[in-house]
Amino acid sequence: MLRSAQLAAIRREYRLARLDESSLAGDPFEQLQRWLDEAIRAELVEPTAMALATADADGKPTVRMVLLKGIENGRLHFYTNLESPKARAIAANPRVALLFYWAELERQVRIEGIAELLDRRTVEAYFATRPRGAQIGAWASRQSAPLSSRETLDEAIAEYERRFADAEQISPPPWWGGYAVEPHAFEFWQGRENRLHDRFRYERTTTGWSRQRLSP
Repeated sequence: MLRSAQLAAIRREYRLARLDESSLAGDPFEQLQRWLDEAIRAELVEPTAMALATADADGKPTVRMVLLKGIENGRLHFYTNLESPKARAIAANPRVALLFYWAELERQVRIEGIAELLDRRTVEAYFATRPRGAQIGAWASRQSAPLSSRETLDEAIAEYERRFADAEQISPPPWWGGYAVEPHAFEFWQGRENRLHDRFRYERTTTGWSRQRLSP
């Protein structure tokens, strides 16, 4: 086990890039797309992975990783089981936060917004693009529910494989869907030497987006 002194000694300096007003897009979605494109071109592991933070009606926070699966009409899409803890939390409190962290590029993006259920047509269109194994998995797994054993899950998968053996297309189960997060704030963070990072926050206003630099 690492002791506190050993943990405190772990550090690295960030020297890859800088971020200033002249290099930033006026629209945070354009800036996010730029950084996403660079993360994908760099062949990072799971460049679309983002942490999703929620809080329930009592204010209890939870966080987990999900995958960004679309940006449409100013909203970020992800998909999940609608009976999961994250879905229950969003139903009680739709205010959420997202975080992209690309360590290899020394960058992160924080997003705050409101999550809403995606319409069924959009969910079905995305579900149709998933690999068949993932489609069957969505039927077989009741995400986050107690599971007696791995064998129980394997049996459920086998059952749905038999059920859909002759089906050319598999529709999503009724408990599976997606969310669209409409952001009201973005923060773009570029690591810099001596922890003097470049940080810019965008906030939605009645006339567009405002932007300001933040202290490191």
